[in-house]
Amino acid sequence: MIQPSIDNLDIKIFADGANIRDILDLNSNRLIRGFTTNPTLMRKSGIQDYSQFAREVLSQVVDKPVSFEVFADDTEEMINQARKINSWGKNVYVKIPVLKTSGESNLEVVKVLAFDGIKVNITAIMTSERVLEFSQVLNPEVPSYVSIFAGRIADTGRDPVPIVEKSIEILEDNRNAEIIWASPRELLNVIQADAIGCHIITATTDILSKMEKIGYSLENFSLDTVKMFFDDAKASNFKI
Repeated sequence: MIQPSIDNLDIKIFADGANIRDILDLNSNRLIRGFTTNPTLMRKSGIQDYSQFAREVLSQVVDKPVSFEVFADDTEEMINQARKINSWGKNVYVKIPVLKTSGESNLEVVKVLAFDGIKVNITAIMTSERVLEFSQVLNPEVPSYVSIFAGRIADTGRDPVPIVEKSIEILEDNRNAEIIWASPRELLNVIQADAIGCHIITATTDILSKMEKIGYSLENFSLDTVKMFFDDAKASNFKI
């Protein structure tokens, strides 16, 4: 059995977050091929000026794709926001949620933007049926991302692998469309996504910090764990 290794991965790793210092540090990391963020991550990081934050990122990240999300909830304003975001840089992908908060599909938004030549990242998708729906309006001449929230699928007790595999199959004839395994929950997801030929996986700093463990000896890991338990018991001065 071939042991997993960072050097054997074909999948592209995108850093997911909204901490400007982390983004700028990760920009020089050879493993990181792009960046994604969203309004929730930005709020958690205390971002107050969306445009200023985005422009600061793009002033430093100039040769890797960066995805920024619209936050409007009606078709016309989503299209307007998307066009403004697109104007910020040639490496920008505009994230469009699969649905409005009403549950209405954003198919028309994506259709307009895709055929305007805007690179879109359709986000928060959780079924291959939605992938099939949006595949019909993507512009095959314009790069695009389709983000499957595999981690959230797994949170419902469902295996996301068949859904991602089916989505890859649906888009196989669109050479400019790439599937993102989004919201991974553990390092194993990187290996799973790579094994099925997924194009991209997003990763938070927590998962990225574990990347060096790919392929690590399980015997050594066992010993590390035993030593940790021993040291913590000793430091606590436990007695029986």
